[in-house]
Amino acid sequence: MELFTNWYNHEHRHTGIGLHTPADVHYGLATDKATNRRTVLTDARARHPHRFCTTTTPKILDLPDTVWINRPAQDATQETDTTAA
Repeated sequence: MELFTNWYNHEHRHTGIGLHTPADVHYGLATDKATNRRTVLTDARARHPHRFCTTTTPKILDLPDTVWINRPAQDATQETDTTAA
């Protein structure tokens, strides 16, 4: 189980978190890594445009604002109506 957990948290890139690893997101490394990906892809496109089949810049997935495994239920007592006149 330890091997799987290490792979899942430190090597496996999840689409739900912008193709980052959970460890990258948890430790705050994902934003810098996304910036680095953008730089590497832009440089690769400039050097070898024939390797890219589109003319648009490759998309780097954004990090979501929140991520849940099991999203907690909304507490109805915490909701307030802010549109009252």
